[in-house]
Amino acid sequence: MKVLVTGVAGFIGSQTARTLIARGDEVIGIDNLNDYYDVNLKLARLARLRGQNNFHFIRADLANREEIETAFAAHRPERVINLAAQAGVRYAFQNPHSYVQSNLVGFLHILEGCRHHGVEHLVYASSSSVYGANTRVPFSVHDNVDHPLNLYAASKKANELMAHSYAHLYNLPVTGLRFFTVYGPWGRPDMSLFLFTRKIIAGEPIDVFNFGEHARDFTYIDDIVEGVVRTLDRIATPDTDWNGDRPDPGTSAAPYRLYNIGNNQPVQLMYFIECIEKAVGKKALMNMLPLQPGDVPRTFADVDALVADTGFQPATPIEEGIRRFVDWYREFYCIA
Repeated sequence: MKVLVTGVAGFIGSQTARTLIARGDEVIGIDNLNDYYDVNLKLARLARLRGQNNFHFIRADLANREEIETAFAAHRPERVINLAAQAGVRYAFQNPHSYVQSNLVGFLHILEGCRHHGVEHLVYASSSSVYGANTRVPFSVHDNVDHPLNLYAASKKANELMAHSYAHLYNLPVTGLRFFTVYGPWGRPDMSLFLFTRKIIAGEPIDVFNFGEHARDFTYIDDIVEGVVRTLDRIATPDTDWNGDRPDPGTSAAPYRLYNIGNNQPVQLMYFIECIEKAVGKKALMNMLPLQPGDVPRTFADVDALVADTGFQPATPIEEGIRRFVDWYREFYCIA
């Protein structure tokens, strides 16, 4: 297939593109290479894709309507994976407009491109953060998610609503993927595993929020990518049993689906830190701090829908995933 992947220089985007290329798909990659975090890391990810015959890179911004229209018209992708977004929870406190431009305006341009160019299936990144104030666990795609706790989460919930409207109005098959705390080699420097590893190696204290009482459904990058590709291959269809009197948020009478992609096994933050200490071979110095605004204390993915529809369930143990990340980190940054 010819697949358009946005955010192709990002953590998930670059790994997804590599997997698609390896199986013989043609990948059109879009990224604006912004400086939200180290551009050199993005360029290094991109370098692993360049030079392959079935990969073409376009530097463009999703919020630029003309650039995205041109990309769709020139390359006419059969399917689209939208992974580009302004990420991060706390960054929204200082830069709320960037979330609107990238996650809302940019996503509209993707939807319009798919609509006008006959795209067979749009798969897009949502987030576990949409569960917000929900406390019933595990989090299910069949639960309502109407109480986001930060602007990033609100933008991802908006993406799901926008996608549904296009599925309903234009019969565009859309699948939203709620990722749960993705980690692994080539990860983002603003994520806890990256930050903790760097500081523990350097002998600097790490900030441990909620006094270490967090639990996260950490999901290894290879499992995330496998979920993305499997759902890409399974074009969303209407749920013939959907009933407007008892509306199921995870499906629809339109060609619309939502899936959680999570490890289905929450890990306590203090154990997460222990695993990093073991992989690094050094104890952490810790600043114990209260819960941050906009954060949630626990995430836990119900992946029954993903398993039922694709036959796949993430399963990489946290100990193994962290070890692989630390090995990569030492090699990439030339640390003995």
